[in-house]
Amino acid sequence: MRALLKRFISTEKVEQVKVLLENMDRSVLPFFVKSRFLSSVYYCFFSRRFAREHQSVLLGRIKYYENSDAPENSSVLLRRNIHRLEKGLIMRPQREIFAAGYITETVTQFVKCYDAKALNSEEEKWVKEVLQRYFSLVGSSAVIDKAKDLFINTVNEQAVADGQLASVPYSQKDIVNAEIPFQQFKQLCIQRRSVRWFQDKPVPRELIENALSVATLAPSACNRQPFEFYLFNDPEQAREIGAIPMGTAGFSQNFQSVLVVVGDLASYPYERDRHVIYIDGSLAAMQFMLSLETQGLSSCVINWPDIEVFEKRMSKKLHLSDNQRPLMLISVGYADPEGKIPFSQKKSPSDLIKEVEL
Repeated sequence: MRALLKRFISTEKVEQVKVLLENMDRSVLPFFVKSRFLSSVYYCFFSRRFAREHQSVLLGRIKYYENSDAPENSSVLLRRNIHRLEKGLIMRPQREIFAAGYITETVTQFVKCYDAKALNSEEEKWVKEVLQRYFSLVGSSAVIDKAKDLFINTVNEQAVADGQLASVPYSQKDIVNAEIPFQQFKQLCIQRRSVRWFQDKPVPRELIENALSVATLAPSACNRQPFEFYLFNDPEQAREIGAIPMGTAGFSQNFQSVLVVVGDLASYPYERDRHVIYIDGSLAAMQFMLSLETQGLSSCVINWPDIEVFEKRMSKKLHLSDNQRPLMLISVGYADPEGKIPFSQKKSPSDLIKEVEL
């Protein structure tokens, strides 16, 4: 609409129309905010800004059920339920009977994945060992015993001795401490700045894969890990992709490598989880960027607001389905020593901590 108006009226008039429309919008907001129903009416008839999310969430639910019925590459349902079993196995005190409400679903999904060879070796090992530990500790019931028989008959292999299970819950005392002093870690975080000027120097894929191996260790709700990193490690392609978002004009032309963090709403059957892709993706991205710093690489997070024209352009370039949403871009490279970095004063802990008395 804005581009069309510019063809017929002056830029000054376009801005005046824009201000008029914004003022009209502001004037009706107090009415539509009075109830959830009126708010829905507003976003149905007066603003389509959530239209893409509505469609993406619904398509994600469809994809979730399709993947559950016929798994091809892993299974979100299985990963979630195995993680639920893990949480049951670490409870203190551990209940004699637990997970009876979803153990049949879990083993049935495992059988589907096992028969379809939809699990990689490490994932299959994790699932098998957690199920073996669960069945060795849980009490007996008709539902649990039936699920146990189905599991044993499916794997049809000798059980590993319980003490040799490597992919099951373990004690805090078994963790090998990194022994990184706080000041050193803080210095790493101070060192990591958003760098916009890079040397004309290739970024080794091996270093990116190293950083991603750390990113995958980030917390993820029910271990779903609903994200992928789309890599453009050719400078020409990196500059093309890096020029799509707002805010990169003037410096995207020196990008050496760009990753697009993409969330997948097919990881969830319910609308309540629609924002988890942003949480989990951001946690992984932060560990990824800190890992880059330890290898001599700098990075810059590129904001990705929900703007339809950019969503369409990025989705077309990456061949995304409607249930996949770009979360952010990250440019990566060797920092130009002469490149300037914004100071960006940060808020203090006292500004951020809010103590609430109950």
